[in-house]
Amino acid sequence: MGYTDIYQSWKSDPEAYWLKQAEAIDWVEAPTKALFDRGDDIYEWFADAKVNTCYNAVDRHVEAGRGAQAAIIHDSPVTGIKQRITFSDLQARVSSLAGALRAKGVEKGDRVIIYMPMIPEALEAMLACTRIGAIHSVVFGGFSASELAVRIDDCTPKAIIAASCGIEPNRIVQYKPLLDGAIEQATHKPDFCVIFQREQEVAKLVEGRDVSWYAFQYGVEPAECVPVEGNHPAYILYTSGTTGAPKGVIRSTAGHLVSLNWTMKNIYNVDPGDVFWAASDVGWVVGHSYICYAPLIHGNTTVVFEGKPVGNPDAGTFWRVIAEHDVRSFFTAPTAIRAVKREDPDGELLKKYDLSRLRALYLAGERADPDTIHWAQKMLDKPVYDHWWQTETGFAIVANPVGIEALPVKVGSPTLPMPGYDIQILGEDGHPKPKGELGAIAIKLPLPPGTLPGLWNAEGRFRKSYLDTFPGYYETGDAGMIDEDGYLYIMARTDDVINVAGHRLSTGLMEEVLASHPDVAECAVLGAKDDLKGQVPIGFVCLTKGVDRPAEEITRECVALVRDRIGPVAAFKLAVVVDRLPKTRSGKILRRTMASIADGEEYKMPATIDDPAVLDEIAAALKTIGYPK
Repeated sequence: MGYTDIYQSWKSDPEAYWLKQAEAIDWVEAPTKALFDRGDDIYEWFADAKVNTCYNAVDRHVEAGRGAQAAIIHDSPVTGIKQRITFSDLQARVSSLAGALRAKGVEKGDRVIIYMPMIPEALEAMLACTRIGAIHSVVFGGFSASELAVRIDDCTPKAIIAASCGIEPNRIVQYKPLLDGAIEQATHKPDFCVIFQREQEVAKLVEGRDVSWYAFQYGVEPAECVPVEGNHPAYILYTSGTTGAPKGVIRSTAGHLVSLNWTMKNIYNVDPGDVFWAASDVGWVVGHSYICYAPLIHGNTTVVFEGKPVGNPDAGTFWRVIAEHDVRSFFTAPTAIRAVKREDPDGELLKKYDLSRLRALYLAGERADPDTIHWAQKMLDKPVYDHWWQTETGFAIVANPVGIEALPVKVGSPTLPMPGYDIQILGEDGHPKPKGELGAIAIKLPLPPGTLPGLWNAEGRFRKSYLDTFPGYYETGDAGMIDEDGYLYIMARTDDVINVAGHRLSTGLMEEVLASHPDVAECAVLGAKDDLKGQVPIGFVCLTKGVDRPAEEITRECVALVRDRIGPVAAFKLAVVVDRLPKTRSGKILRRTMASIADGEEYKMPATIDDPAVLDEIAAALKTIGYPK
């Protein structure tokens, strides 16, 4: 069956379709029904089943005779450590940690915060929680004490599992002082903290509260897998950029297992035993879905990489890891590829490695501009697939289902909706827009298995954020259009569609044009307030390494390029060269914060910002062009 047949088979009978996909999971009690309609646009999947995530990710592969296969490859260029952990090893480690948690009173339904860097122990902590039915909430290692405190108060964990430090290419980030500060600030106090001591930074333990990773597990009885209901939360994940009250996305156990397992072959085209690598962090949704859970559930080897795409030691690090560990499918963010392209525009470092066994590169996390895709296609001589999803959905909404059928790639589009997603482009009045017209991207309810059934302790906020704007639909917060072939184009976040003299324009389209300039490595466009036109676009461009031309000359060419490709309607007259753009740690550009600076407005420092000093650089650059007014 091709993509069209499969998509139609889902659409004609969603219940039968998802029950069929559920057969790939090992159930304690198999579901008798797929969808449970709880009324008022609230849905659950496989709620009458009993199952365990850790069993499906670890134990069943050992029992099937594949215990000697590598489950995790840890590659840490910042420490020089490389290790392979088999499924048998992983089972022993996880059951020991789970047993220790249980011995200290952690039970099914209790919450555990995990605050760790990119080391195998982070995955072991996640799996140990799911083994005993505890609900984990991973917080990006190195997050500020105040942001961690907010999350402690929201999910009220019985325990916190942390590492002593994280390691950046040029510094050590002490986690323990941040953790101690967060617990001090938080109203809720955990019963205990488990600290994994790294040799680069040994943390001071608080007597009576803190226990070290290995001593904690000494002499405990390993835990068996505890069956949980299909709708039992596997985890809570706070969305990046959370301000004020946190937005904790819940992931239900059974739907998570079914949907993620489906994606590994159908989207990423890997078979059990193949090595799969998602270059992200466990603190983000990509890390949850495609570093920890999906590869292991499907029986793949997953790569845990501790480092950056450039600088440890150079922009060839990605290609070394792929060649050395026989990676078949590689998934990263466009911003990582842009960083590599900026440092190594001619791919000289890439040529040093044998990438013949790599099948494809997958991009997600932000819009993949055509220039980045073209560069990667040319350098790798492999298919490059953009795909689109969100923290809330947990897996791809729109993708190229290569394991079913490799559909024609249209650069600029993540391709077609996956089974479970009925996508509509809606106007502000809630009515569908014609093909080719820009509007709000919405998904007809119910969402498929594995997507969020709600937010932790925040049903009112869940409705307001996702359900109230377009009744009967999930509001994605993204704007885009669908072409005549049904291909979706994500043009911007809804907030990034700017109104210039009555014309609704996509900043993403302008960025696409700027990125096509041969000297531009990366760019961002934002809308600044204007008394006459409402808003005007301002472009920020970072130059490719080695470019030695006057900035004024390049910005003049950028302005001319946008006027030529989009037309005078864009009113694009302002561009400025900057060394770097402000980003979250997951690589998203902080356009809204930049716009606040341009408008002279107060703003809250984003919790997820990678380097706050960049905002001062943006403010200085804006002053050179007369902003704020």
